[in-house]
Amino acid sequence: MKPRILILGAGFGGLELSTSLSEAMGETIDITLIDKSDGFVFGYSKLDLLFGRTPEAMIRNPYSAYAKPGVRLLRETITAIDAEAKRVTTDMGVHEADILVIALGADYDVSSTPGIVLGLNEFYSVAGAAHLAKVLPGFKGGDVVVGVCGAPYKCPPAPAECALMMHDHVKARGLVGATRITLVSPLPSPVPPSPDTSKAILAAFEERGITFIPNTRVTAVEGNSVLLDNGTALPCDLFLGVPKNRAADVVMAAGLTENGWVPVDPYTLQTKFAGVYAVGDLANTGVPKAGVYAEGAARTVAANIISLLRNEAQTARNPGAGSCYIEFGANRIARVDVDFLSGPKPFGTFHGASQALRVDKEHFGSSRRARWFGR
Repeated sequence: MKPRILILGAGFGGLELSTSLSEAMGETIDITLIDKSDGFVFGYSKLDLLFGRTPEAMIRNPYSAYAKPGVRLLRETITAIDAEAKRVTTDMGVHEADILVIALGADYDVSSTPGIVLGLNEFYSVAGAAHLAKVLPGFKGGDVVVGVCGAPYKCPPAPAECALMMHDHVKARGLVGATRITLVSPLPSPVPPSPDTSKAILAAFEERGITFIPNTRVTAVEGNSVLLDNGTALPCDLFLGVPKNRAADVVMAAGLTENGWVPVDPYTLQTKFAGVYAVGDLANTGVPKAGVYAEGAARTVAANIISLLRNEAQTARNPGAGSCYIEFGANRIARVDVDFLSGPKPFGTFHGASQALRVDKEHFGSSRRARWFGR
């Protein structure tokens, strides 16, 4: 029988893992990739949707376009995971595997923050970004709060990007004088591993009159107020929220998590269960919850699975390094390269904002669309 590899989640991690395995092993292995959605969306596309740069139909990459030798991509909803048996139950049946990889990403725990409603006042879901995109044209000025409800969360620079892009929006509509933008973050700085990046973002905030409140999280949204964990409240006419992130309920119910995340060996991505790996945002690896890090982890797992199947030494190690593009407003983009695992502490290199880096960001997306979907 062919080795059976079951991958849960077709995001950065799942798509890269299945693609890498298919390239190396083709029809000699049996790969099943499961996701409940009908298509893949780059996280940064939600900001493009929110601010009217790209319509919703254009940010979705349909899974129907994904075709790789040896891979079945199934649209099913996972209802139970038995990690010890490597058995997964969905709304369509039961799947068993020799190797199980969980790449379901981070989910949103809105119940922990009263007043946060998925699809209404947050921009981390497609539905939320699409709804707020319809709200923005009717905004006449006032207090805007970009609020983070807990850390860690996906794409750490995204709230700062949102604040800068919101300034662009009100400037284009002549509402700068009538608008006050505040970013509330549980982090001590916009991008802690890179002081140069944080310094540049804070300078951009100061130039635009954006207020940054660090080391603070949003605890509730009540009417026209946002409550903070320091006991204060902010006036708020428009709330752009980042819900608390954690692993999905089905992963927590499987006994795979500690403090909301799946503990793994940060270098091999192995869980406490033999033959079970976790990659991407749900894994507690000590690196940011961002697609490029999930991609690197997936390549590591793929390399070690290939070595295992070939009876070779499993020597691949998660690099824990990647680049994040940061929207700085005025059509300029910066980039920060951060390495979390190769040295004694994380370190980052900042590349200042420019219009030229937009080409790099577009290539980042187009190269992955071509690799995964042939587009």
